[in-house]
Amino acid sequence: MRLILLTYIVLIGVSLNVFAQEVTVKGTVTDIGKQPIPGVSISVANLPGLGAITDSDGKFSIKMPPYQTLVFTYVGYEKQEVLVKEQRVVNVSLKESDASVLNEVVITGTGAEKKISITGAITTVNVDRLKSNPSTSMADALAGVVPGIQAMQTSGRPGSISEFWVRSISTFGASNAALVLIDGFERDMNEINVEDVESFSVLKDASATAIYGSRGANGVILIKTKRGKEGKVNINAKVEGFYNTLTKLPEFVDGYAYASMANEAKIVRNQEPLFSRPELEILRLGLDPDLFPNVNWMDVVLRDAAKSQRSMINLSGGGKTARYYLSGSYQNQQGMYKVDDALKDYNTNASFNKYTYRLSVDMDITKSTLLTVGVSGSLRKQNDPGVGSDAIWTALMGYNAITSPLVYSDGKIPASDDGDTNPDNDRDRFNPWVQGTMTGYNESWSNNIQTTLNLNQGLDFITKGLRFVGRFGYDTYNNNYIRRYKFPELWSANRYRDTEGNLVFKRIKEEQKMTQTSGSDGDKREFFEWETHYNNNIGEHNFGAMVKYSQASKVFTQNIGSDLKNGIARRNQGLAGRANYNWKSRYYVDFNFGYTGSENFHKDYRFGFFPAISGAWNIGEEPIVKKLGWVDMFKVRYSYGKTGNDNLGDIRFPYLYTLEQMAAGGYNFGDFDSSNPWTGIRYSSVASPNVTWEIATKQDLGIDYSLFHDKFSGSVDYFRERRDGIYMSRNFLPGYVGLENNPSANVGEVKAAGFDGSFAYKQKVSNVDLTLRGNVTYSKNEILERDEENTIYTYKLQEGHRVDQARGLMDLGLFKDYDDIRNSPKQSFGEVMPGDIKYKDINGDGIIDDNDIVAIGATTRPNLTYGFGLSASWKGLDINVHFQGVGK
Repeated sequence: MRLILLTYIVLIGVSLNVFAQEVTVKGTVTDIGKQPIPGVSISVANLPGLGAITDSDGKFSIKMPPYQTLVFTYVGYEKQEVLVKEQRVVNVSLKESDASVLNEVVITGTGAEKKISITGAITTVNVDRLKSNPSTSMADALAGVVPGIQAMQTSGRPGSISEFWVRSISTFGASNAALVLIDGFERDMNEINVEDVESFSVLKDASATAIYGSRGANGVILIKTKRGKEGKVNINAKVEGFYNTLTKLPEFVDGYAYASMANEAKIVRNQEPLFSRPELEILRLGLDPDLFPNVNWMDVVLRDAAKSQRSMINLSGGGKTARYYLSGSYQNQQGMYKVDDALKDYNTNASFNKYTYRLSVDMDITKSTLLTVGVSGSLRKQNDPGVGSDAIWTALMGYNAITSPLVYSDGKIPASDDGDTNPDNDRDRFNPWVQGTMTGYNESWSNNIQTTLNLNQGLDFITKGLRFVGRFGYDTYNNNYIRRYKFPELWSANRYRDTEGNLVFKRIKEEQKMTQTSGSDGDKREFFEWETHYNNNIGEHNFGAMVKYSQASKVFTQNIGSDLKNGIARRNQGLAGRANYNWKSRYYVDFNFGYTGSENFHKDYRFGFFPAISGAWNIGEEPIVKKLGWVDMFKVRYSYGKTGNDNLGDIRFPYLYTLEQMAAGGYNFGDFDSSNPWTGIRYSSVASPNVTWEIATKQDLGIDYSLFHDKFSGSVDYFRERRDGIYMSRNFLPGYVGLENNPSANVGEVKAAGFDGSFAYKQKVSNVDLTLRGNVTYSKNEILERDEENTIYTYKLQEGHRVDQARGLMDLGLFKDYDDIRNSPKQSFGEVMPGDIKYKDINGDGIIDDNDIVAIGATTRPNLTYGFGLSASWKGLDINVHFQGVGK
């Protein structure tokens, strides 16, 4: 007892001694410009609970034990630690973090630049936010995350990728796809592992994309991959697992409810019911599942969840003269279909597997010469049920609970007997379980190998600021697919049993043993570019210039058929340049151009010149604004320019006419009978020598801002675009012209406008770093001109409406009875009964037909995309929450 009491006395004494030694430390926190910083968090290392925050003048006061370390932290600035010994006044000057918006480096079409100097509409994406998406496709992670990107996933198939486009749909031509460049080469972003991505930029306006000529008409995405860094070997590994669930499925009624409603539908039409009362009772009690089945096909065919996983490893390191980066990854995604556990030889579920690898080596040949060699690639394997996913979902939507049992009680496989003898419609009679598990499987394998060689040569020995960059790339792609198709012997039971109570069957289809079809396709690509850069300054005047030459070719190597054009490489080449100037990092002006050649056009129209000009005013650098202390950057920018598009889809050399030989019997000479047939020559397509570039004229007005030492940051842009000369087929030439294939011309026009923006708010609460973020993209377009058939019904024209506008009949409710049907316009789409939809007779001719189809609802692609989220970081633990959505 005495020992315990003595211990308490000693502890109290020590505690009193500690508090007796507390001192008050005061000071001021400023930036390197001696401007006070309010809101700086001040803590004592290893002593939680002790802390302070600077006031509006940057001043602070804190009580603490001596010989402890004060830690100063603030968003956008580097952390600073100060050991307090005998001093009682501690003044600190915080240095801006390299990660702040003022020092943020953005990858552009002409190289790496500070964000503050950008005059075009360019968005830099936080790669960590792309990594948090569980998809096997990087494109799936863009929607609601990247302002200016609109994306839509059109399939839930494992391995499927989202469609995406930059800002707006502004053409109904061959392609709206953005150009994707990985380390300077045009490649598929879904072929790389997101863990290998160093930076991700989106170029949205003409000033940013003009140097890409025809390839940049729909926007550009620039991806830079990770490189090795000097130092010891650094190894990173990650394994992730996910479960994917179905979002929303239609709910179907059970067999008893369906049969009851079917009876009601017959009765209100003065017809005999389909099911008697005893039969309804059999259905309700489940007494005869062969003749009166009650199957929930969604539960039978679909799983509740499917797993997917990702794993990766990378190694990097090197010395002063050579550095390396090596990585590998594996991704797997399973489909939502259930499988027959007794089936061991192959898998009928949809699945996707992808392996990627990447090796890059940077070598300093001399102090001014950097050589980079890279090899990367991917291996993919895709698996699907024999009939494909579309057929399964068609069956799921078409089969009600009483259509057929899963399997007859004696083991026979059921099929519906609809009397259709067309073998092409056989699979429509298979129930969803048969289609998913008994029709074989499809497999495809693809590999993609990419090689790159880069040379970066400093030319300061000629003049300071001069630099040369050369690139060469060679890619190969091969895809092989095989379909192994089968189906079992199929039966249909008569509605009633025989006198002994046995089922009476009719064989619908004999068993088909496994058959096999296969095919392959592939291509190879070559790229070559050289660039010459010059950057210098005279006092406070900064200027630069760049000239770039590029050429590329792509040739299909497999499955090219007999058409000679398919074996000819697709080629393009171009010259581009840029000149830029700024004064005091306050006023900026840029001029860019692309001079591009395309094989798709006649020699008189083959090359196109696409200029763009942009300017910016960084108001935050004005002396009167800098005195405010809380404006880090406030930049207003504007751009105007033109870009071209030469994408004609699968059509090649439209400026040439095509002749073909008619089959025997095509021409008759002499007697007009079949006794004297001769082959003949005819035009299969006429030349369109005047086909030329689709021109996009773009304008952009934007604001970039960073306030309160990067606590608030973001951007907002308003953009307008007009497409002229959209390439399309002249489908409405009169028949007497005598052409089988109509010529093409630049006859379409579309205008588009919209806005996009993003914001971020960063705040430190104790030891927790919080970030609130959001983004939005809205665009709307209108067709100004299109090749359409002349009609007295102007509402049928697409002109004046949006691209991808949904069209259909306008409903007026439901038919009440047969009198209502007789007193309404005649519908030409089949037999009409009470309860069917009544449509509006738009043209008043008394008939509901295709002439009554009008624009209804919204477009088939969203005009509005948005996203918002919150992230928190505490002692190495990160939590991210993100919401995204679309609208009309």
